[in-house]
Amino acid sequence: MDPQLYQDLRAFMPELVITATFLLVVLIDISLGHLRKSLSFLAAGIGLIAALTAVIAQFGQPARTLFYGMIAVDDMGVFFRGFVIVASFLILLAAPASRELARAHLGEFYALLLGVTLGMMLLASSVDMIMLFLALEMVSLSSYIMVGYLSTDRLSNEASLKYILFGAVSTGAMLYGITLLFGMTGSTKMVLMRDALSRGAGGGENLLAMLVATALLLAGFGFKVAAVPFHFWCPDVYTGAPTPVTAFLSVAPKAAGFAALIRFFFTGMSDTSAGAGPWSAFTAVNWTLLVLLISVVTMIFGNVAALRQNNMKRLLAYSSISHAGYIMMGAVVLNAEGIQAVLVYLITYLFMNLGAFIIVIEMYNRTGSFDVRDYRGLYRRSPFLTIAMTVFLLSLMGIPPLAGFFGKLYVFAAAVDRGLAWYAAVGALNSVIAVYYYARVIKEMVIEEAAQDSGALPVSWANAALVWAMLVPTALLMLVWDSVQRLTLSSTTFFTGS
Repeated sequence: MDPQLYQDLRAFMPELVITATFLLVVLIDISLGHLRKSLSFLAAGIGLIAALTAVIAQFGQPARTLFYGMIAVDDMGVFFRGFVIVASFLILLAAPASRELARAHLGEFYALLLGVTLGMMLLASSVDMIMLFLALEMVSLSSYIMVGYLSTDRLSNEASLKYILFGAVSTGAMLYGITLLFGMTGSTKMVLMRDALSRGAGGGENLLAMLVATALLLAGFGFKVAAVPFHFWCPDVYTGAPTPVTAFLSVAPKAAGFAALIRFFFTGMSDTSAGAGPWSAFTAVNWTLLVLLISVVTMIFGNVAALRQNNMKRLLAYSSISHAGYIMMGAVVLNAEGIQAVLVYLITYLFMNLGAFIIVIEMYNRTGSFDVRDYRGLYRRSPFLTIAMTVFLLSLMGIPPLAGFFGKLYVFAAAVDRGLAWYAAVGALNSVIAVYYYARVIKEMVIEEAAQDSGALPVSWANAALVWAMLVPTALLMLVWDSVQRLTLSSTTFFTGS
């Protein structure tokens, strides 16, 4: 075997472990009869833990590329690969306890979850536009099936169809943008594209084509992170999909999308040489202003649209859109501080958002409803769920000293440090708007009385354990904040081709 290929395969071990686990789960599911449900779950869990261990072992190693410059192995890639594995593992634990998935065949669901995890890992590490496109397609195709997994449910089928239609349009737009960029720069590798742009490949007669190409690519990234105006799929898909899938889509693919966006703009559109500022490889178009406007509109639209929602899944869908706007504040800054702010926000968002969705899953298991009004008087029926949901919602508001406060603090501080204090002020005002619809849910749980006394609401031990797993870091992450800060700061280093 070629020594270089052998070294590349060793560095590619986390993805190989996920691939092997995927194949094993499929084999178990088609061959072991009544044992397949428990064994496929066990195999998927062990495989994700093994992959996470392999990812952690790569942290701190020198940045390099694999397979002729297609995939980067660097600290930022390690962070995002570990992040999506952890998110997938938590969804794996939540799926068996979901009443919606109880009537579905879970072996195939676990296989799809592993498939989309592999795609996200590749997406977060892609430094070649063809690899990025293939990884994005892998994530999208698996996600379409997961959204429509309840084949007998009309809302699930409708959500999947809408997701496919919007996804096909965004995919086509991104592919066309990649084609235009290749035509202007002569390469699909981000580093070589940046060098060509620095030499003037995007100027003069290519200016319009360059503008169109990058706008099309931005549309593809915007679709994946549910940023306005590429968000149309999000509320309906989140409402119709099984709730564990909704929770998954709100966190993991969003994180992978931001990883790809950061890599493209930092590696492909920025001059990383000494003394050069961010966004400097192609300065004919003010990309900072464009992404900033998308971020502002995303925050405002998500928060305003959430004000009148009565369905918890739809409310959290619009909440997810607004949080994409907050996270994009770090991408606008596009320096080490901005990237660190994105990573910090994603860590906090993982715990508080998944925690809220796990409680939504448990409430549906007991009531068969997603209506906010069915949360009335919850404090009498389940004090534990009431306290936990209140903590998660307060954290989503950004109330100190909960984890969400630190996430917003970092993105606002990154904007202020870049001289965009008004931008941070817009983010802060949007956080005030968000208080209304989050506090409304708390009001229903704590102040309003239930229409009828339904008695105590039992909580399954599996979901109770998951709620605790999300609640502890949401409430107490500040106690280990030095470690979080060191991890995120170290993860801002990534392959630039220098």
